[in-house]
Amino acid sequence: MFFNDASEIKNIASRTGCAVFVVPDSTKVEIKNAYVLEPTTKTVISIDDIKELIQRLGIRQTSEQFIIIRPADLLGLDAANALLKNLEEPQDKVHFVLITSSASRIIPTILSRSSIYFLRKDEPIDGPIDADKKMMELAKRLVVAKPADLPSLADEITKSKDGVRQKAMTVLGTAIEILYKSYYKTGKDVFIKKLPKFLTAYENIDKNGHVKLHIVADLC
Repeated sequence: MFFNDASEIKNIASRTGCAVFVVPDSTKVEIKNAYVLEPTTKTVISIDDIKELIQRLGIRQTSEQFIIIRPADLLGLDAANALLKNLEEPQDKVHFVLITSSASRIIPTILSRSSIYFLRKDEPIDGPIDADKKMMELAKRLVVAKPADLPSLADEITKSKDGVRQKAMTVLGTAIEILYKSYYKTGKDVFIKKLPKFLTAYENIDKNGHVKLHIVADLC
């Protein structure tokens, strides 16, 4: 879905337990009395940051509470996994507001439990996605691939000697963002119906599953 101005974020977030807002890094997001979680270093939001947040949420809320996590793409893997339980079992009156400039940098397990909103722009659908040309090309081909195409695509994605797993996850993450944005731009169910397979493939590869096997079997 799209929104027109950052001033709408609070009202949108109040209707959901967790919402991801994709905006430029320079966008000001102001929600009165919100708890803002930002990285304690320049590179990562740590699991200790999330544990502190979870402890804070253990106190019963009597009024609406907004938790701003920014930039949400700096959630470390351990931190993101620690946050998942709170997204799966949301508390009443607690609203997570995840701010990022690139949804593809957020792990799919969090995306799948969130509503995603894009700041309306005039750029083409793939313009804001943060992926290099080769990754974008592979992701687009994966999105439209027929089952018979998947083995050769899997071979192409895994032909590198190093970093095969990370490359596959980058391609799948980019494909997931393409599907989300294509759905919200066109409203066509064909895009959203493909998402569960891509999310499953990403999660299985992230758990050290066989890369080629899951690209072919999960997306088939």
